[in-house]
Amino acid sequence: MEPDHRADKAVKSALAGLAWDPAAFAAKMADAQALLAHLAQPARQLEPGRCRAYLAPSAMEEVLGLLCWNGFSARALATKRSPLARMHGADAACLDARVAIAEAIVDGVAPGFQAEGFARPPRIPLLEAGRLVGALTSPRTAREFGDAVGPTNGANAHESPEALAMAGGSLAARDAMAALDTGLYVSNLWYLNYSDRSACRMTGMTRFATFWVEGGRIVAPVDVLRFDDTLYRMLGTNLEALTAETELMLESVTYRERALSGMRVPGALLSELTFTL
Repeated sequence: MEPDHRADKAVKSALAGLAWDPAAFAAKMADAQALLAHLAQPARQLEPGRCRAYLAPSAMEEVLGLLCWNGFSARALATKRSPLARMHGADAACLDARVAIAEAIVDGVAPGFQAEGFARPPRIPLLEAGRLVGALTSPRTAREFGDAVGPTNGANAHESPEALAMAGGSLAARDAMAALDTGLYVSNLWYLNYSDRSACRMTGMTRFATFWVEGGRIVAPVDVLRFDDTLYRMLGTNLEALTAETELMLESVTYRERALSGMRVPGALLSELTFTL
C-alpha cells in the first residue's frame, strides 16, 4: 500500500553553496528521504502548551528572517520601532551569551556595494555575546540622525540584512535528535509575524516534516501547530545549544531578477517553545 503523502505530508529541503558538492547533495537527499518515510505513520495531534523543541536551520532561517524586518535598522532603533528596541540603550535586554550575529558580505553572495554605490565593509557585527553591538545604517539615516547613529556602513535603503550570518555552537548536527531526547523536531516554520513587536514576540506555523521524538528517535509526524514566543526566550533563557555546523540559505525569489542575498544559520535546541494551538 502506498503511503499517504497528501496535504501537508511533505518534506521541504534546500541546498546552497558556492561550489558544487555531489556528496553534500547526496547526503541532503538521503536525509529528506529518511524523513519522508516517517510521514507514512499516523500523525499525532499535540495539545497547546510548552514543550522541548529543536529548530532545524531551515526553521531558524524563518526566525532570523523576521528579525530582518527593521530588527537591525539604525533608523528603527533610533525611533524605537525596532523589535529589538529593548536591546538598545540603557538597561538593555540581552540574549544568551552564545548568540553572535553579523552582516557578513564576505561570506555570502550579496555585492560589496548597495544600490546608490556606497561600499559595504566585509563584516558588520550586530550581536556579540548576546548583546546588540551594531546596526545597519544607510547613507540617508546617517545624514538625518548624525552622531545619534554614526556614519553609514553601506546598508541598503531598507536597512535590512542581505548576508546575515549567525555563529554556530558546540552541538554536532548529527547529535541533535539525541540531545532533544523527547520533544518536537521542527524542520520548517511558516507565515511568521509579530504578535507583540515591542516584546519581539513572534508567532507562526510549523510546516512540513515536523515530528514528535522520544528517546532521540522519531515516533510520529505531528499535525500543524502555531507557536507564539519571544526571541528573548527562544534565543535567551530557553536556548540550550546551537549546532556547530551552519547552513547557507540563499534567497530564492526571482521577481524581475534573481535575488543576491541569503543567510547562514545553525540549528537551535530549546528547552521549551510555547504553542498556542
